[in-house]
Amino acid sequence: RRKKMAIPIRISPLCRWAGRTLSSQSAGHRREVSLSAKRRFICTSTGNHLQFRLDERTAHSSLDLFKKDTGIIYRMLGLDPSQVQDDPERFREWAVVLGDKTISSGRHYWEVTVKKSQEFRLGVAEALMSRDECVGTSSSSWVFGYAQRKWFAMTGSKVVPVTLVGKPDRVGILLDYDARFVGLVDIEKPRIIHTLAARFTAPVCPAFGLWDGEILTHSGLEEPDGLK
Repeated sequence: RRKKMAIPIRISPLCRWAGRTLSSQSAGHRREVSLSAKRRFICTSTGNHLQFRLDERTAHSSLDLFKKDTGIIYRMLGLDPSQVQDDPERFREWAVVLGDKTISSGRHYWEVTVKKSQEFRLGVAEALMSRDECVGTSSSSWVFGYAQRKWFAMTGSKVVPVTLVGKPDRVGILLDYDARFVGLVDIEKPRIIHTLAARFTAPVCPAFGLWDGEILTHSGLEEPDGLK
């Protein structure tokens, strides 16, 4: 059930600088992903049982991938950005990484173990969103986040509190591209806790932001019965 009222909050605690990259770029000089980068997102999915890994080429230098590129660890110090391979797909400013599959239709479901993190975002983003923006603040991303012991839904910097979630060890994400929504799923019930309406105009992919601890993704799963 989607709550309609959005409330303003300060974004800085929820999507903070990862601590190592400094940029003199102004908003007017933000770069989009190049055409060569566009061609590298060649894996697409239109059916159920989406199977994906995390795309290291997109991972900010504060993030390490593990367990065959299905898990993410946040390193506060991270790597010196100058020591990370330059790639137009890499997020330059924020601790974000994308999945390696793009989605342009259908209904898809995956889960994320979050018990070892106190600050993260989970959802989807356009595969070609600006690498100078953060998931949630960008209008081409739709995420559920957890910070300061509270859950929220976020897109285009608009934040809606999500209640009655607690801090489960693992949650589900349901994407219905054709019905235009992303849902946060309680995997114990199972039930959709909250839905976030989305006007998809381009292919999207799983998206993750992480500012504490680690999370682990689980894909290739069947959607639980009873979700609508």
